[in-house]
Amino acid sequence: MAEKTLALVGNPNCGKTTVFNALTGARQRVGNWPGVTVEKKTGAFTHDGTTWRVVDLPGTYALHAPEEASVDEWIASEYVHSGEADILVNVVDATTLERGLLLTTQLLETGRPVIVVLNMMDVLRADGLDVDVELLSRELGCPVVPAVAKRRHGLQPLLEVLQHPVQPASGRPWGGEAGCEGELQARFAWISQLCAGAVHQAQGMRTDVTGWVDRIVLNRLLGIPVFLGMMYLLFMVAINVGSAFIDFFDGVAGAIFVDGVTWAMNSIGAPGWVTTLLAGGVGSGIQLVASFIPVIACLFFFLSFMEGSGYMARAAFVVDRGMRALGLPGKAFVPLIVGFGCNVPSVMAARTLDTAPDRLLTTLMAPFMSCGARLTVYALFVAAFFPHGGQNVVFGLYLLGIALAVATGFLLRRYLFTGETTPFIMELPRYHLPGLRYLLSTTWHRLHGFVVRAGKAIIAAVVVLNLLASVGTDGRIGQVKVDESLLAGAGRLLTPVFAPMGIEHDNWPATVGMFSGVFAKEVVVGTLDTLYRARQGDQDLAEPPTLAAISARVAGAMDSVPANLAGLQDVLTDPLGLAAVGDAESAVHAAGVSDAAFGQLKLAFAGTAGALAYMVFVLLYTPCLATLGAIAREQGRFWAGFAAVWTFVTAYAVAVGVYQVSRLAASPLESVGWLVAMAALLGTGYAVLLHKARPRVRRMVRIPAVCLDEEEDCTAAKCCH
Repeated sequence: MAEKTLALVGNPNCGKTTVFNALTGARQRVGNWPGVTVEKKTGAFTHDGTTWRVVDLPGTYALHAPEEASVDEWIASEYVHSGEADILVNVVDATTLERGLLLTTQLLETGRPVIVVLNMMDVLRADGLDVDVELLSRELGCPVVPAVAKRRHGLQPLLEVLQHPVQPASGRPWGGEAGCEGELQARFAWISQLCAGAVHQAQGMRTDVTGWVDRIVLNRLLGIPVFLGMMYLLFMVAINVGSAFIDFFDGVAGAIFVDGVTWAMNSIGAPGWVTTLLAGGVGSGIQLVASFIPVIACLFFFLSFMEGSGYMARAAFVVDRGMRALGLPGKAFVPLIVGFGCNVPSVMAARTLDTAPDRLLTTLMAPFMSCGARLTVYALFVAAFFPHGGQNVVFGLYLLGIALAVATGFLLRRYLFTGETTPFIMELPRYHLPGLRYLLSTTWHRLHGFVVRAGKAIIAAVVVLNLLASVGTDGRIGQVKVDESLLAGAGRLLTPVFAPMGIEHDNWPATVGMFSGVFAKEVVVGTLDTLYRARQGDQDLAEPPTLAAISARVAGAMDSVPANLAGLQDVLTDPLGLAAVGDAESAVHAAGVSDAAFGQLKLAFAGTAGALAYMVFVLLYTPCLATLGAIAREQGRFWAGFAAVWTFVTAYAVAVGVYQVSRLAASPLESVGWLVAMAALLGTGYAVLLHKARPRVRRMVRIPAVCLDEEEDCTAAKCCH
C-alpha cells in the first residue's frame, strides 16, 4: 500500500483543524484564538489503496523568513520548505478570500502540488455572495474544492482530487521578480483583480450580526462590564448548575468504590488493613474525584462555548487597552484566559507570542490564573464559611488572581524586561453558535485529561497520607491516633510558620493540605477530607454495608438530580446568591467530603477571615508540579524555580495581609506590624529574585521549537532563538 504525506496550511481560524478532524477522525481542540495548534499535529487515513499521513500546521498568514516569524509561523514555513509533504492542502476561508490567497501564491511558488480547499462556503453564501470556482482554479493553476468542513461537505471531492495531484505551472502571473521592490504590491494587485472577477453577488445581503454585536461588546465603555459579566456568568454556571449533579456523582461513586469494595472485601474475608487501603484510600479518592466532575465539566463547557462562539478573541481585545497601559503585551491575555481551565496549556500557549520576552513574561504570569483544580478548594470553603452568595467570593478570587497576574507582568516589564511591547494584531472571527458535537468533544477532551491527572494525584496522595497517618511517632504501625502520627508531627512542626495567616497550632491538617497541593491543587481537598475525618474518628466504614444499602444509596443519588435541578429556579431569580444556597447537608455533598470532616473544617479555621486567607493562599501559591514542569520545558529550570518562589512569596504576604486586616480592630498594633513585615518581605523577596534573573534576561531566552522530524531529537540547530 502506497504512503503519502499531505500538509494542511492556512491562515488562523480558516478551519484547518476541522478539515483535519474530518479527514482523520481525530479529535483536537479547536478555537478562534492563537495558541490552539502550536505543535505539529499528525493523523492518518486510508483512501483508494493509499495511506495518507496528515500534518496540521499552525496557522500563518504568509511564509516568513525566520527572523520575521513567530514560533508557530516559523514551524509552518520551515515544514513547507522542507519538502516532506507530497501535497500541500491550502485551506482558505471563503469569506476572506483576498487575504487568504497571499499564502496560496507563496505555496504555489514552492513547486509542490497544491490543492485549495475553499472552506466556509455556507457563510459566504449566507452573505449573498458566491465564488466562480472554475475561474479561480484556472487562474491559480491548481484544483479548488468548495467545502463546508464542519458539515463534511466537500470531503469526497477533496479525496478524489488527492488521487490526481496537479503540478503547479511555472511562472509568476502577477509579474515582478521575487524579492524586488514593488513585487508584493504587484502580487496583491493581481489577487485583488482575481477576486473581483471570481466573487459575485448571488442574492441580497443579510444583516451583519457580528458588526451589530461588536458595537456593544467592543464598545469603549461597555466592553469591560460585558467581559466581567461573562466571567461572572461562567462561575455562576459552574458552581450552581454543576452542583445540581454533584449528589449523583458522589453517591454513585461512594456506593460502588467505597461501600461496594468494602462489601466485596468483607465477603472474601480480606484483612482489615486491605479493606481500609482499598475502600478508605483508593475508593475515597475515586469518590472525591467523581464529586469534582460536574462543576469542572460545566466550567470547561462554558469556556468552550465562549471560545467557539468567537467571544474569547473579543475578550483579548477588550483587555488589551488596559494591559498596554501597564506596558504589557495585549496578546498575552489570550493564553492567560486558557489558564482558567488549566495552567499547563496556558504555559504552552505562550509559544504563540512573537518575542522571547513576551513569551517568558506571559509564562510567569500564567500561574496566577485560577485553574479549575483550585475551584474544588473554593467549593469546599464556600460551602463551610460562605453559604450565602458563595459565587461572589469565588468571583472575587478570580479577579484577585487576574490583578496579581497583571501586577506581576507590570513589575517584570518595568524592572526586568525593557523595550517596547509588540503590536497586537489579531483576527476577530464571526460570531456563530458552536455545534453541540464540538462543545461536547472539547469538554470531554479537557475533562478527561483533568480527571485522569487529578485522579492519579488524589488517589496516590490519599493512600500516602493514610500510611503516614497510620505510623506513630514512636514507630507503632496501625491503630494509631492521627494526632500521634508522623503526619501530625510534620504538620505541627511547620504550622507556626503560617500562624500569621490564621492557621492555629492545632490546625496542622491545613498545613499538610497546602504542601500536598504542590503535587496537584486537587489534592488539597482530598488531604483535608482524609485528615479531618481521621481526626474526628469518622466511623463511616465501621458498619459493613449490605447490598440493599448500596442499592438504596444509588437510587438516592439518581433521585437527587431532578430535585436539585428544580432548585435552579432560585439561581435564576437570585443570580447574586443573596438567598441561601442550600442547607448544611447539601453543602457537605457539594464539597465532596464526609460530614465529620466538614464539621471539623468549620471548627478548625479562625472564622471567615481565616478561611478567606487560606483560599487566597491556595489561589496564589506555588503552581502544581505539572505546571512547573511545563515552565521548565518551555523556559528552563531556572525560570520554573523563579515562578515557584515568586508565587509563594506573593501568596504568603497577601494571605497574611488579608487575615491581619480583619484583626486591625482587635489587635491594631500587632496587625500593623505584620502588614509592615509583609510589605518588607515582598520588597526584599522581589528585589532578590529580580537581581538573580537579570543576567538570564540579558541572554536571549531560547524556546524549544517542535522538531519537524518526529523520529529525531530536537537539537540546538532545530530550535528558534
